[in-house]
Amino acid sequence: MYLQRRNRILRQTPAIRAMVAENSLTPNDFIAPLFIEDGTNLKTEISSMKGYYRYSLDNTIKEVKSLWALGIKSVLIFIKSPEALKDNTGKEAWNPDGIMQRSIKAIKDAVPEMIVMTDVALDPYSSYGHDGIVKDGEIINDETVEALVKMSLSHAAAGADFMAPSDMMDGRVGEIRKVLEQNNYTRVGIMSYSAKFASCFYGPFRNALDSAPGFGDKKTYQMNYANRIEAIKETLMDIEEGADIVMVKPAMAYLDIIREIKNAVTVPVSAYHVSGEYAMIKAAAEKGWIDEEKAIIESLTSIKRAGADLIATYFAKDAAKLING
Repeated sequence: MYLQRRNRILRQTPAIRAMVAENSLTPNDFIAPLFIEDGTNLKTEISSMKGYYRYSLDNTIKEVKSLWALGIKSVLIFIKSPEALKDNTGKEAWNPDGIMQRSIKAIKDAVPEMIVMTDVALDPYSSYGHDGIVKDGEIINDETVEALVKMSLSHAAAGADFMAPSDMMDGRVGEIRKVLEQNNYTRVGIMSYSAKFASCFYGPFRNALDSAPGFGDKKTYQMNYANRIEAIKETLMDIEEGADIVMVKPAMAYLDIIREIKNAVTVPVSAYHVSGEYAMIKAAAEKGWIDEEKAIIESLTSIKRAGADLIATYFAKDAAKLING
């Protein structure tokens, strides 16, 4: 049989496949989420996220040094606030001596070149578990944005490199950018959760920080997963307000959104490979239904192929080890 074109020629050997690969992963692609709590010498496995831990600050520093040694250059910090410090204002979020602020300083002191990104949302500090201030059963927008601005300013003062507002309140990127400029934090960036969908895949994360909403759900501020055009609109508005990096969350069920946004913008696009996506791979691998290592690399490559320049993932450390060999 004569064929003018034999496509399989470029698939024959591992060397050829690697040579013509359109996408490849490196540790530079990863943002490693870290869960931090007050205390000493704590390493608590999260029951719904097998193999992932919440650390006290001393052990967080050890983990950051380990990540840096693997070539991972960015961490995204989340904190577990004690119940006694939670209220409806979220005021602990901008306490200059709070666990978040101390964590930022400690990480930058220990590994100065590590890029420290900080979660900006009220849910870890809220007695209601919502991302905003509650009034008459409603999550109110403008007063919440005022609180997020105070929170962001405290993170910048502590030495954070990027704010990562994850709340989905209207106008918060512009207000955060304004306060950073007004206070001469002109080198601090904003990685906005621009297209954050109301997803069932966040469940394990909420167990990690004890931040599940105390009533209702988050659908009045997080996006309807049925919508695509809305995601592009939200993202373009965040860029107009001053976002340096935009994010799609979750990742695996939203690869089409990642591609749509990548095609529409000229800033870096990040994606969050969320806790439920992590937990599903872990659970299936534990049952022997899939090969965990292959599933990690294939999943992360698919997110990059869709258009993500950066990937926040709980597999960051495992993936870096696999890539580094």
